[in-house]
Amino acid sequence: MSVVPMYHHYDECHTPCARQKFNVMGTEVEVEYYHLSRDGVDIVFVNHPCFHEVGDQIYAGSTMDVAWRGALMSQAGIEAVWHVHCGGFPFGDENLIYVSNDWHTGLLPVYLKAFYQDHFKLGFARAVHIVHNIAHQGRAHPEEVWRLGLPDQHTGAFYLDDPQEGPCMNIMKAAINYATKVIAVSPGYAWELGTDEGGWGLAPTVRDDPAKVSGIVNGIDFHDWDPTHDRFLQSDGFQTYGLNLEGLWTGKQACKAALQRQLGLPERHDAVMIGFIGRLDEQKGIDLVLDSEEFLMNQDIQLVFLGSGRQDLKDRLYDMECRNRDKVRSWLGFSNEMAHRITAGCDILLMPSRFEPCGLNQLYAMHYGTVPVVHAVGGLRDTVRHFDGENDGTGWTFERATPDKLQWALGQAIYTYQSHRESFMQVALRASHQDLGWDHAAYLYEQKFYEAKYSH
Repeated sequence: MSVVPMYHHYDECHTPCARQKFNVMGTEVEVEYYHLSRDGVDIVFVNHPCFHEVGDQIYAGSTMDVAWRGALMSQAGIEAVWHVHCGGFPFGDENLIYVSNDWHTGLLPVYLKAFYQDHFKLGFARAVHIVHNIAHQGRAHPEEVWRLGLPDQHTGAFYLDDPQEGPCMNIMKAAINYATKVIAVSPGYAWELGTDEGGWGLAPTVRDDPAKVSGIVNGIDFHDWDPTHDRFLQSDGFQTYGLNLEGLWTGKQACKAALQRQLGLPERHDAVMIGFIGRLDEQKGIDLVLDSEEFLMNQDIQLVFLGSGRQDLKDRLYDMECRNRDKVRSWLGFSNEMAHRITAGCDILLMPSRFEPCGLNQLYAMHYGTVPVVHAVGGLRDTVRHFDGENDGTGWTFERATPDKLQWALGQAIYTYQSHRESFMQVALRASHQDLGWDHAAYLYEQKFYEAKYSH
């Protein structure tokens, strides 16, 4: 069962299957439950005007505005098992595993204990909390904790005396404290959560019970991301291709030429085409690329950027493009079509992120035979094996987020493409043949759910 807010009215949802009232931060509200089944998964929508008011801006408002919606979703999600008939009957109080995500539904593990298990309800249920990005924690003034409506014995878990930002109420901290298991979106990121640098003030909380914290790498959707049938590679000179040496070479060369034509770059098959897809901010390391302009423009390459973000970085990128019209193109904003075409047409994907909990673009790239060059952090460290010229590497990595380290790793990749093409293609082939789907990740999640189920 997947329980989600109803931000819009959907054609498949005609009549509510149940209604229920909750006390949310001192206010009595009524929600409607809508239920549909798709591909064997029960999807339960929670309908309330607060979700329609924000629409696509799901994080709109103050921290406490988002927390109010999260509190409503947490309570409605907990009780959905009582009120919605999935498979003909409600789940009831069986051995349930609740899965919450980040701080926005981080109140669920707390509410499960305080509002239900302390009152002898859902005694066999367990809460597993997923951390996608610990930098976002749901911080507010300490006094705001009283708005959550919790008994006094449960409020202390929210308190954080941050050395940099001072005392605060912290929903992510409470979620980690109350969850039976905590899963980060990669093993490397799970380890970083326990470090002072990577924990963003919550490292001591993570270190209090390190055994409950683990990491599982995300998978990719092969329905949308597969070069053998990608719908965005079936027009304008682009073409789908197989994941073998011939397909990776001929197919990617055709996509490369098509991408050059679309972006107005010189059509040169021998130039190393390098892509960057991501937000234009320091977290994604775009400034490291911009600071490496002299090095890059002395290479026989073409650079393609796709993303949006800080105005000062957009201005710098625009200036770099204007100075190097034969080598640089930027697409400011986001286009799903261009993301697919850049991934297929480029020889190398550059991901110099300062931190990256998991990362998906490097997974997409590898499946398309596009070799990643990444900062060895978080999920990038877990998914890209550095190629040293002899081993079974799937890309190139660098250990520190500095321009010189980026230049070293990217230089290795460029040199290999230009001077040892066969070795480069073997790296691309190995990368494309990895099991990057959800099946393995789902198996690992299932194992963690079993561990949570039998935890006390």
